[in-house]
Amino acid sequence: MAVNYKSVPMREQLPDIRRKNFDEVPLGYSEEEAVEEAQRCLQCPKAPCISGCPVNINIKGFIKHIQNREFKEAVNVIYESDTLPCVTGRVCPQEDQCQAKCVVGVKGEAVSIGRLERYVADRDLEQRANDTKSIEINENLKAAVIGSGPAGIACAADLAKAGIKVTVFEGFHKLGGVLVYGIPEFRLPKRIVETEIETLKKLGVEFIKDTLIGRALTIDNLFEKGYKGIFIASGAGLPKFMGIPGENANGVYSANEYLTRVNLMKAYKFPEYETPVLKGKSIAVIGGGNVAMDAARTAIRLGSEKVYLIYRRTEAEMPARLEEVHHAKEEGLIFKMLTNPVSYSVDDKSFVKKIECISMELGEPDSSGRRRPVPVNGSNFEIDIDVAIVAVGTTPNPLIAKTTPDLKIGKYGEIPVDENNMTNKPGVFAGGDIVTGAATVITAMGAGRNAAASMIRYFSDIEQ
Repeated sequence: MAVNYKSVPMREQLPDIRRKNFDEVPLGYSEEEAVEEAQRCLQCPKAPCISGCPVNINIKGFIKHIQNREFKEAVNVIYESDTLPCVTGRVCPQEDQCQAKCVVGVKGEAVSIGRLERYVADRDLEQRANDTKSIEINENLKAAVIGSGPAGIACAADLAKAGIKVTVFEGFHKLGGVLVYGIPEFRLPKRIVETEIETLKKLGVEFIKDTLIGRALTIDNLFEKGYKGIFIASGAGLPKFMGIPGENANGVYSANEYLTRVNLMKAYKFPEYETPVLKGKSIAVIGGGNVAMDAARTAIRLGSEKVYLIYRRTEAEMPARLEEVHHAKEEGLIFKMLTNPVSYSVDDKSFVKKIECISMELGEPDSSGRRRPVPVNGSNFEIDIDVAIVAVGTTPNPLIAKTTPDLKIGKYGEIPVDENNMTNKPGVFAGGDIVTGAATVITAMGAGRNAAASMIRYFSDIEQ
């Protein structure tokens, strides 16, 4: 059979329409499109795509089921490894992971593994929530999970399926962690996360919101309350800034604050919702990752006339997903490559009015393997803006570290763990961004599942 080297495109909202709404951009495959794309898979004996998946989904297996129109069987294969396929099918960087290993991709376009995952998971989502059966819970084995993001959800699901009583503590008033406050609706609809949470509730998982561990309760308090094991999955939500003059001006946001206001608190509907956000006519977003893309594309949807993305390297070095960059270009984002901010100017009310930048050129590679950006002397210039959004990274919130003095903490606030995701404190495990720093959803989920398996073994040992 001849190999088809061109993938089946996914239908999308047109740029002029979607830049005015928060609806999801890719519209998904139809059944026929999914089967046609699945037929491109060669069913390689060694299936190198699986080695590119952080949780080792049997990709060859689930695609074979799609080829045979066995959609329930396909999604069941995925669920053996992936707790949230509706999520990962949308936000995983498949082009750098499983699809990067695809044999078809050597000569043409790789099989669209993520789109196929999304198709079967979406098809099954509501049905799976309705089919979920409660599991007999051992009330004497109590586990606490701190954080309801991808690592926490994945860990809680596996613990509950093992019959352990799980309580998830969430600091915000909405569940889902970064899936809800960090990723915009146009990339990940909130209803999907809500449905996955409902599935966990039906498994017997208890969720306690508005409870910030490290303030409302400490790790030691949780042990005193009878929890035998604790999984810290509180993420890395403390924003970094650049430390340049004028950065404290009104109108300068961290990307975390900006996206949280819009995504979680619905600031785009102010005053219908109480949380405001400065929309601005001219906005500068500093950074080159997915968070920067999310912030910039959100600003476009809020009606800003000009949105600049300021990045100190070239587009080739940007860590953002290619799909997100492509969509941002279509939506009118203005790219300022090889550019770095050096200061902000303010008006008489301390609101930002200009950003001063300097041009950069690429020098020798640094520790990341990318060529180091070097300032070009005398190349300074200004851009008129009224809002700036800084998306240059995050670090873990120090609350848990400060209130758990015997818990070992790394140089940057991260929590070191062993191969079982256990910390130096017995019974305390950790995973996700709190351990690795900001990473992908699927990597965090893999850590959550690994921690759950370790916690189940740990509970078995302490019961004996």
